[in-house]
Amino acid sequence: MTFQTFRFSESKADWLALPSVYAISVLRVLIIAFFLMAAVGIRAQESSNMEALIGQSLSKVQQPTPEAFLNCIAELKRIDAMFPDSVQPKYQMALQSLNFSVMNPHAAQTENLLAETAQTITKMEQMKNADQSDLCTLRGFLYMTRIVQNPAQNGQRYYLDVMQNFEKALKLNPENQLAKQLQQKFFEGMKQAQKR
Repeated sequence: MTFQTFRFSESKADWLALPSVYAISVLRVLIIAFFLMAAVGIRAQESSNMEALIGQSLSKVQQPTPEAFLNCIAELKRIDAMFPDSVQPKYQMALQSLNFSVMNPHAAQTENLLAETAQTITKMEQMKNADQSDLCTLRGFLYMTRIVQNPAQNGQRYYLDVMQNFEKALKLNPENQLAKQLQQKFFEGMKQAQKR
């Protein structure tokens, strides 16, 4: 029986190099994993900070005065500038602008707010994580506000747009409470207008 002997490298450096290459590879993987986890943690912290800021801003419209809405909208614009890749500040900014505009259809700020809201909705449409049901709701609300501004001129012009957007919003998400509420208010407003 012959035994084969393995010949070790003459140089111990060759053997020592193998574990260090392996160790460096493992170390690289660990460093990459650490940075990925840190990035996820930072995003989660940014998200909770953003939500807290939005919550603070929205709490100021508990008393729905024009000034409270305008202050809230200004704060939401600042929050949006801090988190430009997030949908939520844009959504809330558009929603509060529409709330102000529907309650103050002839205020000096209304026309600018409606134009900005249309632009914000267009930006949101380009964002992959934007909720399509929410976008349809905002679009329907925008057209509804236009009707409130001038029912005689805009009623027939935007009626179908309002209806189609709310219907699409509810088709995409039957649980969209805002779409349900706005659609109901729109129907009630149309019934009252027909009685006149």
